[in-house]
Amino acid sequence: MAILIDREEVQALVKQGAQLVEVLPAKEYAEDHLPGAVSHPLRQLDKEANQIDRNRPVIVYCWDAA
Repeated sequence: MAILIDREEVQALVKQGAQLVEVLPAKEYAEDHLPGAVSHPLRQLDKEANQIDRNRPVIVYCWDAA
């Protein structure tokens, strides 16, 4: 289930232990990413999903200017 949250909610959830996952392409993540975020590019997410702790909330972030 996806829920849209604002910046303040993201910060509060991360402070409480939530994982911040950016699904941007690796090059875009390397250029700029949210503090504390880990990179799991969307196209590789199926392969890398086992690296995400299923016992903690997950916040997924992707920015698209289109």
